[in-house]
Amino acid sequence: MRNGGKRKEELVAEYLAGEMSYREMEERYGVSSSTLQRWVKAAGVGMAMRPGGDKPGGDDLGSEVKRLREELRKAELHAKLLNAMIDIAEDRFEIPIRKKHGARR
Repeated sequence: MRNGGKRKEELVAEYLAGEMSYREMEERYGVSSSTLQRWVKAAGVGMAMRPGGDKPGGDDLGSEVKRLREELRKAELHAKLLNAMIDIAEDRFEIPIRKKHGARR
């Protein structure tokens, strides 16, 4: 089997990422599309993860990815802002605000 050295789980994850269809993966990795379908089904995820069916992506999936990326970007910005505010408060008031890690006694 010429699957490019990828494990079954990696192939399933690649399929679920929506980049290729079963047929495209069959041509690329030499694993039959029916085997790939069986692996995806056995992983317990199925077609609900890929609204476009056997076709890569899908409008619903694409818009969901965009929405999640924007949400992640906002959360990362929020975390940076909070860290900057804590840094400023620690400098200005000269007190440690962040909890120190270590064992309690």
